[in-house]
Amino acid sequence: MPPAADAGAPASQHGSGTGIAGLAVAAIGVVYGDIGTSPLYTLKEVFNGPHAVPVTPENVYGILSLVFWALVFVVSAKYVIFITRADNRGEGGIMALTSLVLRAVPPGRKAWLLSVLGVFGAALFYGDGMITPAISVLSAVEGLEVATPAFRPYVLPIALVVLFALFLIQRRGTGSVGKVFGPVMLCWFVVLAVLGIRGITLHPEIVAALDPRWALRFFADMPLVGWLSLGAVVLAITGGEALYADMGHFGRRPIKFAWFLVVFPALYLNYLGQGALILDHPDNVRNPFYLLVPDALVYPMVAMATLATIIASQAVISGAYSLTRQAIQLGYAPRMRTIFTSEREMGQIYVPSINWMLLGAVVALVVGFRSSSALASAYGIAVTLTMMIDTLLAFVVVRELWGWGKARAALFLAVFLTVDAAFFSATTVKILAGGWFPLLVGALIFTLLTTWKRGRDMLNSRIRSDTMPLDIFIQSMFASPPPRVDGTSVFLTTWLEGVPRALLHNLVHNKVLHRRVVLLTVETADVPHVPDRERVAVEELDYGFFRVRVSYGFMDDPDLPVALERCAEFGLKFQMMETSFFLGRETLVSRVAGGMARWREKLFIVMFRNAGSAADYFRIPPNRVVELGTQVEL
Repeated sequence: MPPAADAGAPASQHGSGTGIAGLAVAAIGVVYGDIGTSPLYTLKEVFNGPHAVPVTPENVYGILSLVFWALVFVVSAKYVIFITRADNRGEGGIMALTSLVLRAVPPGRKAWLLSVLGVFGAALFYGDGMITPAISVLSAVEGLEVATPAFRPYVLPIALVVLFALFLIQRRGTGSVGKVFGPVMLCWFVVLAVLGIRGITLHPEIVAALDPRWALRFFADMPLVGWLSLGAVVLAITGGEALYADMGHFGRRPIKFAWFLVVFPALYLNYLGQGALILDHPDNVRNPFYLLVPDALVYPMVAMATLATIIASQAVISGAYSLTRQAIQLGYAPRMRTIFTSEREMGQIYVPSINWMLLGAVVALVVGFRSSSALASAYGIAVTLTMMIDTLLAFVVVRELWGWGKARAALFLAVFLTVDAAFFSATTVKILAGGWFPLLVGALIFTLLTTWKRGRDMLNSRIRSDTMPLDIFIQSMFASPPPRVDGTSVFLTTWLEGVPRALLHNLVHNKVLHRRVVLLTVETADVPHVPDRERVAVEELDYGFFRVRVSYGFMDDPDLPVALERCAEFGLKFQMMETSFFLGRETLVSRVAGGMARWREKLFIVMFRNAGSAADYFRIPPNRVVELGTQVEL
């Protein structure tokens, strides 16, 4: 393993003292919201779910031991210690990990299979992102039932109001709200720890649950019950993968310190407290989290838990926006309208279509399942499958990039894949009870992403095959030069060796060329960010023609007018009021012998027709854009 595998992270994310402490607090607010709200429902589902574990002292000890070692193996060891070292120039997440893996594997069937795994893992995130707000907010509001059963009819309406409000405020951005996320979640974890300690005082011997022999004995005595219980125990680690996805915002060290110094101890103290409460009286399994709370503080605790679940949901929603942007940049999704909600923080974005899609799905989940216990049946399967994919991709990294030997890499794969497979296999029994939902969503999103990628490749190939070579075109200009007019014309193209169709159409219809003709292509590198000094490359050709390449990372925000300003360093200066951008508007026609199944061709055509405008996506001034239509057969 390299000694400084996270050296690619931004410098501002690495430091000491108050710098790391501040970033650690911020990370607590963003990274650990999902896993931080797991105590609301995990033990309740273990002892009350469809495969409820009988409430006996031995089983309580066994479950608490399982929870502890799940947090140790999956979150602490796999994610915090190992996978966060597999950063792509400081960025994490499954798309960044996939790009890193493909850099280490030569093109071929293996690379294709790994890319498919990565895209499927990304698709599963959307299913998880729909369930997280629903189950988190519902489980928080259900605390009102503990205070008094009279609130039972109002739990569902209150949860829906909270969720509607959460999605409606997304357009305002999360920057100002985000400033309080860290301190609020820090208070939340302190409260979790205090409540846990309060419960532990009932039965101090409960701390013996850290002994792994309790978990082993639990499995030995009841192997089937033990295996099925993993489907509920996994709720304790859902959200663990988020710390890797959000690594680029904070850096590896603050995330690691926050986990080991605050989050892990607070979580497990609370689980121990709930376990002690169940030992004190078995009836407490009906809602051990809220029954830990003194009666006078139940209502304030419901309010605080609701706020914590809103923060947890916000992190997932923002993650869906970011993942969508990465998919667009990498060519897996059509352009979508994206609103930047901060002038200083480029990562703060709002994607309206994704926001309303998530809201519709979340409302349907809440209305359809009606309780956090019912939703727990749908939760976990997408997360565990994503964790398995992370393990497989990380294995390629440790083997190919870090240079681990076969034995060491195989041990890494065997240990973590065995744990992941155990959890995943246990969640498969939930498929008919609701687990089908995130799998269905993942399959649908995966189909859309791969269809768009394949369709764009086919379209570009078709356009190139019908395109005149640029060098021949320029030579013809000398033989029969058209009239030239003042100004600069910019033609966006995916292939700089050919003549864009929009250029030919302009010449045929208007019979003139501008004095400067710029053929411009935008490329996405397999890194999160491209330095400004490497943003553009300019090549001057004959007859006033220029070729310009603009490069972005998959987490950069495209802004062509700003990028073109850097062309002045190469002697190509742009005056926006004297520059016209010509865009091709293709109309696609499906053909019988296409390169995709007929239904996928039709799906791609619908997606293509509804894709966002290139002018809006690249921030080109609308009054400088000219669109020319053409018809293309797939």
